[in-house]
Amino acid sequence: MFIRQSIDNGTRRRILVVANETVTRGALRGVVDIGDHEAQLLVVAPALTGRLAFWTSDDTGARRDGEERLRGTLAVLDDEGLDAEGVVGDADPVRAIDDALRLFPADEIVVATHPEPRANWLARRVVSRARLQFKQPIHHVVLDGPPVQAAA
Repeated sequence: MFIRQSIDNGTRRRILVVANETVTRGALRGVVDIGDHEAQLLVVAPALTGRLAFWTSDDTGARRDGEERLRGTLAVLDDEGLDAEGVVGDADPVRAIDDALRLFPADEIVVATHPEPRANWLARRVVSRARLQFKQPIHHVVLDGPPVQAAA
């Protein structure tokens, strides 16, 4: 939805960010150099559904909420001077990453979660599942706290 096709000579660092909440100013510090204006970011905001919406296949509200989170994140990153685009993705964050990588061959992936105990994605092992499935380095940042666990 927000992805524009651009020609890249392969010298730009390409970072995929998947977040279940609006990424706030400074949340990516330590993972993404805010001064790195050469980096290209793709933000994926999964269309998070509740159980009833999942079983009834009604994701209208989830997609609308995802678009709102995405707009907020893109506005913050734009204010930081970063080249970022975005898309609303699948409700399963690992599937959303897989889908996004087909359009955006990222060099590294950032998974942004809530802190414990609000971290539903941590309970579902999203970070560890992503590390097993994808070859790119996976960085985990906690939106309400400092960055944690940068993969080698």
